[in-house]
Amino acid sequence: MQLLVSSVLTPAALLPDASSMLHAFGPWVLAGIALLIFIESGVLFPFLPGDSLLVTAAILAGPLGIQPWQVILVGIPAAVLGDQVGYVLGTRYGRRLFRDDARVLRTSRLAETERFFERFGALSLVLGRFVPIVRTYVPLVAGTVRLPYRRFLLWNAIGAVAWVCGMTGIGLLVGGLPGVVDNIDLLMIAIIVVSVAPVAITGMRGMVRARRQQGEDAAIASDPDRGKTAADPNQAGVPRR
Repeated sequence: MQLLVSSVLTPAALLPDASSMLHAFGPWVLAGIALLIFIESGVLFPFLPGDSLLVTAAILAGPLGIQPWQVILVGIPAAVLGDQVGYVLGTRYGRRLFRDDARVLRTSRLAETERFFERFGALSLVLGRFVPIVRTYVPLVAGTVRLPYRRFLLWNAIGAVAWVCGMTGIGLLVGGLPGVVDNIDLLMIAIIVVSVAPVAITGMRGMVRARRQQGEDAAIASDPDRGKTAADPNQAGVPRR
């Protein structure tokens, strides 16, 4: 859950807003978008506003002098290529890149992403795209567990297309609404919360089940007869001879 909380707070609170970043690129805005997406996807630097960057680029396409289709054109290959880097690093180095006390490559973040990958398998490469921070670590885990490269490449491409087109599409849909341009930061927070919510709920359910199981195990340890009854319900209520 710590990873999921970080996913919500970091992009919104600790980073410069996407609008300022895009304007700072000037005429190189498309190259800047591609570079940031590539870095976030594969260079193990997850604290970049990938979601908000794509949505904001679509909303401000006119003032920036670009077209939404151009954002998609540079965003998809950048996302795919970035994941290739993560996959290669995972294949070659795996868990050796992470430390318990690291600020970015922390073992706890890798462990939570591994559980995410165990639950959803290769589909994590699509679902993880929509979860900030998680999307940076999923390719690394795929390489660590030696997911076949062709399978990785297929799901990686599907995830990149879905994510880039989805985020850009959201920008196009909401860009014309009154007040959106002046409240982009609030929109980004809403998008991040919606992205993280399903995984957070799943994680909370898993924690509840784990605690319930721990309670049952503790009860069985303190009462061996209860453990025998739980193991064989047919014996419940049968008098001893």
